[in-house]
Amino acid sequence: MLSVQEALDLLLARAHPVTDTESIGTLAAAGRVLAATQYAGIDVPRADNAAMDGYAVRSAECGAGAVLPVSQRIAAGHAPAPLAPGSAARIFTGAGIPAGADAVVMQEYCRGAEDGRSVVIERQPVPGEHIRRIGEDIRAGTPLLEAGTRLRAPELAYAASNGLACLPVTRRLRVAMLFTGDELTMPGAALGPGQIYNANRYALGSMLCALGCEIDDFGIVPDRLDATRSVLRDAAAGHDLVLSCGGASVGDADHVKPAVAAEGSLDLWKIAMKPGKPLAFGTLRRPGGATHFIGLPGNPVACFVSFLLFVRPFLLRLQGMRAVLPQPLSMRAEFSVERPDERLEFLRVRVNQAGNLVLSGGQGSALMRSAVQGSGLALRPPGQRIAPGDTLAYLPFAELLG
Repeated sequence: MLSVQEALDLLLARAHPVTDTESIGTLAAAGRVLAATQYAGIDVPRADNAAMDGYAVRSAECGAGAVLPVSQRIAAGHAPAPLAPGSAARIFTGAGIPAGADAVVMQEYCRGAEDGRSVVIERQPVPGEHIRRIGEDIRAGTPLLEAGTRLRAPELAYAASNGLACLPVTRRLRVAMLFTGDELTMPGAALGPGQIYNANRYALGSMLCALGCEIDDFGIVPDRLDATRSVLRDAAAGHDLVLSCGGASVGDADHVKPAVAAEGSLDLWKIAMKPGKPLAFGTLRRPGGATHFIGLPGNPVACFVSFLLFVRPFLLRLQGMRAVLPQPLSMRAEFSVERPDERLEFLRVRVNQAGNLVLSGGQGSALMRSAVQGSGLALRPPGQRIAPGDTLAYLPFAELLG
């Protein structure tokens, strides 16, 4: 069996980023991947400005208890006059620093004088205090955002602060998904003998949407080789990835392997991980090229975990991201696992009030409750037991599902 890292390396080596790009409004670019490095056109801030409400002063004129006349009032968005010698300027956060001033005294350390026109400075300021300097955040001409950056709220705000109304991004990936198994039916329909509802459709669909993909759902495919081949041919056309769920093993009713082999090429990997072991990867022929194919296991938790570990980074790399793998945290376990497994195990856990990890429920590959009640995955290394107090690698769902 391949290790998880070996399988990831093989998968990502074949994920060549798409080259088609489009320019879209910055407000609409959340979750997209930047296609070209953006450079700053202006300094941010464009001029020295106040970081606090208070009084702009010359620090050398302000010993504790100094009384200074207030010579002007400066609000954000208004140009200040030069600071008159021996005076203070009432100033508000974001307002430009008047020429001659070298510090801002917070209003908490100032009080009005009895004449109503002066201010008493109760604390000696130091030069530069509470002043944001020109270009402190962004210098004109420097790289603002690198190509391959996934655009989240901070990146969009950063771009907007430099006046970028539009951004070049890679196009949305087009993903076809299909589900194999005569036992599957859709929520809303009555269950027949031996049938189950197709929960994986909703997990995969929501995770693909979160990655900004355009999704075509080819539904439930009957357990027949001819039907599977037909759907795969249709799904290959016009898509970057065909994603199947179930039927990727080697049982008599598992037709994905021979169907993909007939319509393209297939690698069927057994991965040393739990939950999940079989992962199918290959390509499907289509006019003028080929479409990537990934086949996931059918058990709901195995499908869910395999998507997070393999499909998510694969799609992010196709979108042009460079850093696609989550960085685990080191967390303390407050539970035990006595029976080691030779596979790397991904345990559904939650963080308790003490800030430690506890199991969030049963760990069977069909038991989704533990994922619902969990906050992430804890990694149990192959062949190792877990005792309370052990340090484990932890992958929060907040990162994996974003």
